[in-house]
Amino acid sequence: MHAKVFSATTVGINAHLVEVEADLSMGMLKFFIVGLPDKAIQESKDRVRAAFKNSGLRLPERLITVNLAPASLKKEDILFDVPIAVAILQAAKLLEIDQGFIQETLFLGELALDGSIRPVCGVLSIVHSAHCEGKKRVIIPKANAHEASLIKGIDVIGVESLVELVGYLRGEIALQPTPCTFEQVTERLGDSFLDFSQVRGQLLAKRALQIAAAGRHNLVFIGPPGSGKTMLAKRLATILPPMSFDEIIQATKIYSIAGMLSKEQLMVQRPFRSPHHTISQAGLVGGGTNPKPGEISLAHNGVLFLDELTEFNRKTLEVLREPLENKHVLISRANYAVEYPASFLLVAALNPCPCGFYGDSKKKCVCSENQIGRYLSKLSGPLLDRIDLHINVASVNYDELQGGSAHGMSSAQMYDNVQRAVTVQEKRFGPMRNAFMASDQVEKFCVLTTEAQDIMKRAFERLNISMRGYHKILKIARTIADLDGSESIERRHIQEAITYRSLDQKLEKISI
Repeated sequence: MHAKVFSATTVGINAHLVEVEADLSMGMLKFFIVGLPDKAIQESKDRVRAAFKNSGLRLPERLITVNLAPASLKKEDILFDVPIAVAILQAAKLLEIDQGFIQETLFLGELALDGSIRPVCGVLSIVHSAHCEGKKRVIIPKANAHEASLIKGIDVIGVESLVELVGYLRGEIALQPTPCTFEQVTERLGDSFLDFSQVRGQLLAKRALQIAAAGRHNLVFIGPPGSGKTMLAKRLATILPPMSFDEIIQATKIYSIAGMLSKEQLMVQRPFRSPHHTISQAGLVGGGTNPKPGEISLAHNGVLFLDELTEFNRKTLEVLREPLENKHVLISRANYAVEYPASFLLVAALNPCPCGFYGDSKKKCVCSENQIGRYLSKLSGPLLDRIDLHINVASVNYDELQGGSAHGMSSAQMYDNVQRAVTVQEKRFGPMRNAFMASDQVEKFCVLTTEAQDIMKRAFERLNISMRGYHKILKIARTIADLDGSESIERRHIQEAITYRSLDQKLEKISI
């Protein structure tokens, strides 16, 4: 006796449909699971056996073979307990399910020993793929139903136990699809309590953050302790453009795979990740036996803030170079590779020296030149070359501290300027931002006036700027021109862009 139902497994943030076949044959009572399952899936037979007994169901006394097809695709995580149970019940004629219903339905869930159904990770990705494959409904753990119901056009049936599931499939229990819409979730979100009006002074840093938000330019703050670097970085998210529907779905998929969804069960606000400097390479880029997203993927479409940048392990920082360039990370294992998106806005902060006060107007630095050189040499040139804006943040004086909000715009005012520049970029090349322009696009859209070209030539020769640094300056100047509403890049735009590249000079000459 043979039966087949449908389930799915995740690879990266995407999902692949899996056919769960069950065959009951005459012979000794044994239970085999084949089709390249991992250890957790192999243990499903023990969970299924106990769940049947404690749910008042009898496991057929036959040779049970379960196949997860395609056999060439490695299956991981505890996702298949429920579809295996349903396939066995159907093969044993304990369930009479219409084949049309089976073809249109996807099953998912982990069984507890008492027969209850526990939530699993990656549900949003799986339901999205099921919808794209033409499935009309998914039967999943009730705890995952709110998350899955974001996907429109597919019925989400949440079940709490094997008994309830069997009753539903036999038509003895009526279960209604979980109602939840994208609009209802977004309406419940409140405004952030963070605002740039709370930051006294630091006009140059605020201007740089506005440029970073408008053009998606990576940024590093260099300044003494207490100058407000962390405070500024935390408020960047308040002036970023809102996430599109596609960005929300993608971000939520990543957090679903990682098992880190918030109570809202939907990532509608741009993520802000701030890992500690003791983080490992695997924690930053992702990894593990079954590769999971790292901090750079959790920051996808949002902000990755690295405070005390020079305290991070140099080898850990170096793994950022490829994701910063390619906007994704590839995690390779012996027999397969997993790709996660990693298009984040990097904001870093560091002190100019070990004591933190090199060049400070208030407190004298006690570090030697050798100490400063060794301290800053922890950051490689290729990594710094990938950071667009290098901003010196000075200590706030007393007059600025008492000046109140008159010394700077609020987040709402800064956001309006950012949105105008974003609108210009959308008209120019769709959802892409200036920081992502390729070389040919830089030549086409970064048109300099004659005066601007003269300034750029002198800076290129004097500062020994690399080709990547040259393109970075042009992209920054393009964003500044967009903020000013200028079609061409003028002298003032290129001059301002050059001032934001202080680390292109010799590191030992950095000053505040």
